[in-house]
Amino acid sequence: MRIHKKRMLFSIIMMVMAVLLAACGGNAGQSTTDSTSETRTYRSEQGDIKVPAKPQRVAVLAATYAGNLLKLGIKPIAVNEWPKGNKFYEGQLDDVEVVTEDSVEKLLALNPDLIITYSNDKNLKKYAQIAPTVAFTYEKYDYLQQHIEIGKLVGKEKEAREWVAQWQEKAKAERKKVQAAIGENATATVLETFGKDMYVYGKNWGRGTEVIYQALGLKPTKKLEQDVFGPGYKAISKEVIPQYAGDYLFVGQGDDSADNSFMQTDVWKGIPAVQKNQVILFDSKSFYFNDPISLEKEMEFIVDSLTKRK
Repeated sequence: MRIHKKRMLFSIIMMVMAVLLAACGGNAGQSTTDSTSETRTYRSEQGDIKVPAKPQRVAVLAATYAGNLLKLGIKPIAVNEWPKGNKFYEGQLDDVEVVTEDSVEKLLALNPDLIITYSNDKNLKKYAQIAPTVAFTYEKYDYLQQHIEIGKLVGKEKEAREWVAQWQEKAKAERKKVQAAIGENATATVLETFGKDMYVYGKNWGRGTEVIYQALGLKPTKKLEQDVFGPGYKAISKEVIPQYAGDYLFVGQGDDSADNSFMQTDVWKGIPAVQKNQVILFDSKSFYFNDPISLEKEMEFIVDSLTKRK
């Protein structure tokens, strides 16, 4: 009787092992369905990071990337204070929480599954304890690469590349329109005040520079290209504005502390672009950004401003 039971038990064990082996063989070369399938590896500047395959609760603590996510169909759960002032987002961030660099506890309570910030953020180590954190160096990418890279991060590279291709086609058409209105060799300068400080900007520093210099092909003055295009921006005194001034001047209104009294000076009034009424004022709080939503609105404004003057 005992022998019979042992044989029966042995047979059951062998049958179970056979089923298990068959199951293992059938899954060879296929992705697993456990929790690891919900993440993927993103190769960041800091090294490989496991991030959600389809992030649902993204906190964007870098000022300039919220619009990239919105264009890709992802509404962030938190941003820092800057995107809230961008009128181009048309209320899309109204109910999104604001998290500053001094409110890490608030971020923890929001339970993000992905955090995006700048590589020089002082709280990087703290963020990494809350959720997978990817930090970008702003200067490392041009505005198109920036959108593609964020697309890669959130699993929407295809959508990001599609927008880039559409943008490049639109830029060709708008460039022809602008050149027909102002010529192919027109120069432009982008400047802005913060408090009493004056800045001029290069070709990849927001404020419409990506549209003006890259998409539409307006040219910088020689001194502007020489002094500013490398570092991206430069502080100047108001007295030397004429040295950088192009045929068209794009002037940001700055923040609430901006001192724009320079526009009442004889130096300013003596600039040819000013005398020809070729000064275009823009809303700094919206033009700071170079994400797809902002760029499309900036393009519309800039093209209209240039072509309707003739």
